[in-house]
Amino acid sequence: METGFDTVLKGGRVIDPATGRDGVFDVGVKGGKITAIEPQISAPATETIDATDKVVIAGMIDTHGHIYQHVTGKFGLNPDMVGVRSGVTTIIDQGGPSCMTLGGFRHFLADTSKTRLFCFISAYLVGGLEGHMYPDLYGPIGVNPEHTIRVGRENLDIVRGVKAHAEIGGQSRWGLEVIKVGKQISRDLGLPLYIHLGQLWPSVEEGPVPDPDELIRELVPIMDEGDMLAHPFTRHPGGFVSETGEVHPIVFEAIERGVRVDVGHGSHFSFEVAKKVLDAGIKPFTLGADMHGYNVTVPPEGMQKEVRESNPFFGVAPFNLTVAMTELMTLGMSLNDVVATVTQNPASVLGKSDELGSIAVGRCADISVLEIINGRFKLSDNSGVEVVTDKLVRPVMCLKDGERFDADSPLIPDPVLA
Repeated sequence: METGFDTVLKGGRVIDPATGRDGVFDVGVKGGKITAIEPQISAPATETIDATDKVVIAGMIDTHGHIYQHVTGKFGLNPDMVGVRSGVTTIIDQGGPSCMTLGGFRHFLADTSKTRLFCFISAYLVGGLEGHMYPDLYGPIGVNPEHTIRVGRENLDIVRGVKAHAEIGGQSRWGLEVIKVGKQISRDLGLPLYIHLGQLWPSVEEGPVPDPDELIRELVPIMDEGDMLAHPFTRHPGGFVSETGEVHPIVFEAIERGVRVDVGHGSHFSFEVAKKVLDAGIKPFTLGADMHGYNVTVPPEGMQKEVRESNPFFGVAPFNLTVAMTELMTLGMSLNDVVATVTQNPASVLGKSDELGSIAVGRCADISVLEIINGRFKLSDNSGVEVVTDKLVRPVMCLKDGERFDADSPLIPDPVLA
């Protein structure tokens, strides 16, 4: 029998790939949990939210965040601006905290932010400390597997994976030795290894020029089921697409073995590469936004224009998680498949499918409300390619553990009309 609710969302289109639900329902929330999903809820509620003509999904999970603010230089963004105030209830910081800085991440961010925060701990001692400026810190001398494993084990409630970089600048310096250490860390912790693909650092001048196509052929055999390859749509060398323009056959082998693909959008994203990879039948498992201080529309306070624009990760194409969702739909993925990349699938990556990623009775009341606007909108990437779409996904609000947050972050890009 229905009883009173803290919140009822009425009349929205509920899309929940985890349960197969897709239809108009009311969703009732009480005590931070989802307690009812019915065609119509008539019991009283402290707050009733009209979700008519909106899409109601499980709280969005961004699998690629950079939110270790003030510690990772200008990379780190305010977690709640990227998170709940952008309609996103959970963020995984990718490689910001290391075994030396994880305590600060917990104390100053995870314990205080309104957004639910996890991290993939860096395999490197320096973590995400603007490493593009100091590539030598990311070599074999900059890893300590024993310490990283110990700290990871002590913090498994927030450490849910390990982050490392496989790119030709590092390969030219150290081969894949650091990646093998990262794999050792992830195996000992029983957590996935998340690998950045695409060039970060220039190759060393001495020695042979590394072959971008050889990198992924050497990398994939190191990876296990559940590990993740990021930036499949990168415009930089060393990704899914070979120098001759074909998707590497070994990528298909990796996916067959259970290696997962995360978009890791960022300033890496290329429409041309994305179309080629998707047309080859490779769909991303998760959709990480990869927003940071060098590619958002509102850069961090005090960042000098020339410093920002000289950064290798600088980007001008406006985006966030919902813009990235729009891009995948424009490239042919269905709305329901795209919703799975920000709900059900990342919840399984976190090992939290019993709590997050689904609109189901008993789950945490993490709910995102979206609107899909019809019109003519321009999307762009940092290669200069522009695409026109007739639908744009925008965040409206979210509930995180039942608490309401409107999507009012300045990091949400304004629509660009075509």
